[in-house]
Amino acid sequence: MTVSTHGLRVHRGPQLLRAAVELLSSMRFAIALLTVICIASIIGTVLKQHEPINNYINQFGPFWAELFRAARLDSVYSAWWFMLILLFLVISTSLCVARNTPRILIDLRTFKEDIRAQSLKAFGQRAENRLAETPDMAANRIGQLLVSGGWKVKLQQRNASADGKAGAGWMVAARAGGAHKLGYIAAHSAIVLVCIGGLLDGDLVVRAQTWFNGKSVFTGGGMIADVAPEHRLSTSNPTFRGNILVPEGGRGNVAILNQADGVLLQELPFTIELKKFIVDYYSTGMPKLFASEVVLHDRESGEQVPARIEVNHPASYKGVEIYQSSFDDGGSTVKLKAVPMAAAAKPFEVEGIIGGPSTEITNGKDKLTLEYAALRVINVENFADGGAMGSGADVRKVDLRHGIESRLGAANKTNKPKVLRNIGPSIGYKLRDASGQAREYQNYMVPVDAGDGQPVFLLGMREKPEDPFRYLRVPSDEQGSMDGFVRMRTALGDPATRERAIERYIAKATDPKRPEMAEQLRVSAARALALFSGAERAKPDAASQGGWQAIAEFMEANVPEAERERAGTVLVRILNDVLFEVLNLSREGAGLAALPNDEKTQGYLTQAVLALSDAHFYPAPVAMMMTDFTQVQASVFQVARAPGKNIVYLGCLLLIIGIFAMLYVRERRLWVWLTPGGGASGDNDGHETVATMAFSVNRKTLDSDREFEHLKHKLLALKKEEPASP
Repeated sequence: MTVSTHGLRVHRGPQLLRAAVELLSSMRFAIALLTVICIASIIGTVLKQHEPINNYINQFGPFWAELFRAARLDSVYSAWWFMLILLFLVISTSLCVARNTPRILIDLRTFKEDIRAQSLKAFGQRAENRLAETPDMAANRIGQLLVSGGWKVKLQQRNASADGKAGAGWMVAARAGGAHKLGYIAAHSAIVLVCIGGLLDGDLVVRAQTWFNGKSVFTGGGMIADVAPEHRLSTSNPTFRGNILVPEGGRGNVAILNQADGVLLQELPFTIELKKFIVDYYSTGMPKLFASEVVLHDRESGEQVPARIEVNHPASYKGVEIYQSSFDDGGSTVKLKAVPMAAAAKPFEVEGIIGGPSTEITNGKDKLTLEYAALRVINVENFADGGAMGSGADVRKVDLRHGIESRLGAANKTNKPKVLRNIGPSIGYKLRDASGQAREYQNYMVPVDAGDGQPVFLLGMREKPEDPFRYLRVPSDEQGSMDGFVRMRTALGDPATRERAIERYIAKATDPKRPEMAEQLRVSAARALALFSGAERAKPDAASQGGWQAIAEFMEANVPEAERERAGTVLVRILNDVLFEVLNLSREGAGLAALPNDEKTQGYLTQAVLALSDAHFYPAPVAMMMTDFTQVQASVFQVARAPGKNIVYLGCLLLIIGIFAMLYVRERRLWVWLTPGGGASGDNDGHETVATMAFSVNRKTLDSDREFEHLKHKLLALKKEEPASP
């Protein structure tokens, strides 16, 4: 028993090894790996890769975001399991090629001329005929005809066997289309080469340096120059792919390699100096051309090499390809002015750098951090039928819920023909509160005519990066500023100014013949103005703080439904007239002349009233408006050293050749057995030959049938079969 068990142990190892090799080299295993790779590639295409974790949390929720991060689905192509699958696919395909290539090569060298004459009768495509020539003459003639047709031919002369079962004769064996099987080798070798190239150009070499070469991922912040050497890869790194941002007039020689849990810094063997950045736009505002004129400074020799880098036209130096990836802000300087949007807010000015240090601001009770996010000099928007930002509305016809949604809604809710217009520069910034929560804002520098003749300033806001901006439209006064709106908002918040406005309205609206109506108008006007300004709530638990929302809630709570439309029309007319007086009182306080009650003034007033109503929803105490800027552009280059690129190109070439060979090349084999045969009288005079031909093809098609008919006619002098008559 002991010996038997030992014997089992001795033989179990080779058996397991053979089983493992059989599994790895099997077609089923390779197809399974390819299926997993295809599924992973679909995930990598659908799911945005290398996004911050907060983006996944906002879009999918905390559970799925953590699952994506744990399974490395947010970085599929650099995940360890994806690399492992590629490695197994290389091993599997290599074993498959290694096992089958010797047999294929042997098969390509053999003509199978030893096939039994009797076996030819088992072929589906065969033919027989008598030839008026000797077997050796027929063999040589047929062989020459086949060679001239591109076949490879081998002639074999056979003697009669001793037992008499096999007669004497000549066997003509020919083959053609051997490239079909070479296509199999080429296609499978291509898969191996493409996978090897992918492994070389992927993160495998970079990861190996973090595993075995003492390098570690950097997770902190600060200046690139302050990052420690253990987070930097040397210039001799054989493969990498990273990004580098170079401002106009600046230099850069360190690329950033994004990793799942941080970054690595890649030292370049040269320094990129950006002399000039060139950008051109389509009428839609999309970039049509962006290019960079650079000078490459060799870090060892000091050699300077000028180059121009465009999209799809990279520069190459010392084995590193430099691609024009995109462009960004290179540290533009902006001057901002705070416009009060709340009663306690005060105006102030501040200066900052895009992407630079943030500014702490305190306005009233709010302590916020101002982060300078983006400067856009060109903004093209759609102004079809009122424009992307919406058009003005008559305050007397406004429906609050629909009006707010349409005026503060996304900038893409139109199916009408586009009317594109450049509306000038904009500043993007974030206001972050003490808890770390931030809202993103985008304000346009100059007023925009949205199509109704009244220019407005566009103040955009969104809660999340994936949300569209929602815009507040503040009218521009005759001086092209927001000062008129700010003065009117301040006056509306002053109880004394509201009282004066009501008295002026009463004096103009009361009929001298009906003095009893004055008190009713005063009560209605005071109530409407208090609700609109936010000084009074429609009801104790009302959510609104003023504006048309407060008016609507008051109507719902106090007016029967059947009378709301008539009462609402009267209340809107009263409020519009009182607000006209508030507007002129605000101008008088600033030493300006009163506005006449004409169409132009009513257009301004209409937009101002809408803005005052919507401003109650504005989440910040101030709106930062840009007064001046100095733009500095920057190029974002992708730098890559890809030694596997040429391997992948070779693999693609072999794959194309292999697929074409397997699909369009047919492997054919032909045998013609020639034996001496008797004449018409039955005597064998040696001058007549019995010919038996058999034809084999790996893929039977109409072309192969036609070729067989052609060979019968050419080699055996058989007439082509005519179609049967009906």
